[in-house]
Amino acid sequence: MAELSVGESAKSLSTLKRFNFFLYGTIAILTSFFPLYFQEIGLSKIEIGMIMAGGPFISIFANPFWGYWSDRLQNVRKILVILLIGNLIASIAVFQLREYTLIFAVMLVFFFFNSPTFSQSNSLILNAIENTKHKFGAFRLWGSLGWAIIAVLAGPVISRMGLLNLWVLYGIMMIVSLLFTIGLPRGNIVSKAKTAKQSYWKVMFSSKIFFSFVVLGVLISVPNSINQTFVSLYISNLGGSKELIGWSVFLSAIFEIPVFLLFDRFLKKSTKMMIGCLVVISVLFTIRWLLMSVVGGPMHIVFIQVLHCITFGGYYYVGTSLSAHLIPSEYRATGQAIYALTWGGISGIVAGLMGGWMFDYLGPRVMYEISAVISLAGVVGFLVMWLRVRKTD
Repeated sequence: MAELSVGESAKSLSTLKRFNFFLYGTIAILTSFFPLYFQEIGLSKIEIGMIMAGGPFISIFANPFWGYWSDRLQNVRKILVILLIGNLIASIAVFQLREYTLIFAVMLVFFFFNSPTFSQSNSLILNAIENTKHKFGAFRLWGSLGWAIIAVLAGPVISRMGLLNLWVLYGIMMIVSLLFTIGLPRGNIVSKAKTAKQSYWKVMFSSKIFFSFVVLGVLISVPNSINQTFVSLYISNLGGSKELIGWSVFLSAIFEIPVFLLFDRFLKKSTKMMIGCLVVISVLFTIRWLLMSVVGGPMHIVFIQVLHCITFGGYYYVGTSLSAHLIPSEYRATGQAIYALTWGGISGIVAGLMGGWMFDYLGPRVMYEISAVISLAGVVGFLVMWLRVRKTD
């Protein structure tokens, strides 16, 4: 039975909430405006897709690497500090470049530090609240709040200062996030019982359900990654302003808060129930992409983005909970890292390369129609998985 490490005080847990607010809000700035920045300096949609695909490719190695060191050092906070410092230095460097090859190379370094950030912050939350009355959603909702508020405030600020000065705003916000790491809990889990030595990968894939969940998650995450990369360009192409892009991000994140609170209240730690939730969420993803394929203007996209809180927010919460449910606490950071690969690994590579090509040659409407078909395949996979788990139970 795992026990809470000394020093996980109420004050450190309060700091963890504020840290999540600024961390998610800071990264929301880049996620929302990076594609527009690259377009501003003259890169094509395919080149932008190639750059954004580099992040998921690096995350295949970065997530397990940093997850391993978190489990070995039993200090998630230290790993997060290293990740944020590397993130800050690499991001400032990339904004000083204009040649595509150099931008691509430095962005790979940036993604090495950036891609594991969310999985490590999730591990910190899960470890810090181990054996307490606190729930994951009560902490993660602060990330959604930061993502929504900071993104909507960043829109008018960037309109005034210009996209070329995006690095100034991002740098300031990242420094604020770093300051909040000072009071964070360590996030270590100590097991009283000695765990038999096993291969790192053998432990991660010892659960067939977890492995199937990761594989099927790729089908759901490919369209989501395509949307995340190109939705701001889609809004811009339809005549939407930077402020409207900020509001799109706001509406996509702010309603994640009640979603997390509802899951905190009603989601049972049952494999069958969690997979059943994934079936429903996958159906909603399919509907979302079908609606995106028939929009008539930028405002329609903004309103459809509200579905993000139910689809991505729901999948994120249930997937994090299912991973924690299936993987032993001693290997939690690694388990969360592998789960993160579902959203930022192979699926992101496919999304960046395929999405950029589809946007340029087929158009965004066909791109979203194809996304709906891919999500539908995920629905079928999770439904079969749920029926098998139900039969086993």
